[in-house]
Amino acid sequence: MNGERKTPERRSRKARRTRDTLAQAAFELVLDRGLRDVTVEEIAERADVDRRTFSRYFTSKEAAVLDSVRGDGDRINDALRARPAGEPPLTAYRRAVLDWLADPEAEAWHRRPRIFELLVLAEREPTLYAAFHHIRVDAQEDSLAIVADRLGVDPRQDIRPAVTVAAGAGALLAAQVAWVRGGCPDELPQLVEQAFDALSGELLQEPARPASHSTTEGNGTP
Repeated sequence: MNGERKTPERRSRKARRTRDTLAQAAFELVLDRGLRDVTVEEIAERADVDRRTFSRYFTSKEAAVLDSVRGDGDRINDALRARPAGEPPLTAYRRAVLDWLADPEAEAWHRRPRIFELLVLAEREPTLYAAFHHIRVDAQEDSLAIVADRLGVDPRQDIRPAVTVAAGAGALLAAQVAWVRGGCPDELPQLVEQAFDALSGELLQEPARPASHSTTEGNGTP
């Protein structure tokens, strides 16, 4: 009986190891040589499997390269679920992102070796950027459901969960882009803070109007 139960567990662990090995092979090869100079066959060979095995786990080399960041959306969403129920939705989203950034066990992007390089490459390679966008959209769908549950509303009838997630995810994306283009790998947490501050700061204020002047001012009329 115990042996029968353990067999699926062993298979699951073996599948996880194979997937991780393929993802690591893709990550290293692409960062070392560039996306266009690496083939799926070379990734499979580095992982000591065949092309068919690669296709069981990934639809493309882009998906394999980005597998290392796929779980980060889940980590942010787990932190969002754990936020106190009374927090306003956008505040909860912001603090969930900051919890992820601050957690050493989560190994957020600025802590993880070569993730900065990966996201720089994604800015330059359209197919890699598109694959990363797909990962973000999947995570945002889960965030939408979490926020709707926190508010006790149906997101198909109430727009607030969608607005919350669009604003929060947009702030994170803006920080990510500034981080990658700025070339300072350690500054991601500060940029995230700045991006969320902008949502509640001067961007919501009415622009200052220029002072009005009398039509007779300065024309020499006594």
